[in-house]
Amino acid sequence: MAGNYIRITKKFAFETGHALYGYDGKCKNVHGHSYKLSVTVIGRPISDSTNVKYGMVIDFGDLKKIVKEEIVDVFDHATVFNKNTPHVELAMELQARDHNVLLVDYQPTSEMMVIDFAKKIKNRLPKHISLHSLKLQETESSFAQWYAYDNI
Repeated sequence: MAGNYIRITKKFAFETGHALYGYDGKCKNVHGHSYKLSVTVIGRPISDSTNVKYGMVIDFGDLKKIVKEEIVDVFDHATVFNKNTPHVELAMELQARDHNVLLVDYQPTSEMMVIDFAKKIKNRLPKHISLHSLKLQETESSFAQWYAYDNI
């Protein structure tokens, strides 16, 4: 029983605005998405019957705490801009008007956001748990996925 690896997934939702500087379509304009993030970790269920988490890979509540602190509470109802573009001027104007603005060092596409999220989540996971995959859904029909085995 101890050799069985199990994947655990928790889903999250948050609202975030962004703009893609230099893009050749509508997304160059400030707009927002109702993002859905699925976080999948992998590990073995705890086999120590004296442990309060006996039989769990990770407590869903513990995973929720990590993702909420690192991602959801940071990105929810924020507007994200690449700080290395002239959008920084717009960001400063919005911040001066008490808007929640995030300046990141990447183009805030779903692809780049999911890479950022993977780094942040991996840094917080317990040693015996690995991040298996992330799925960041931008719309009902569009999403980006990150898999650990693609990034070895």
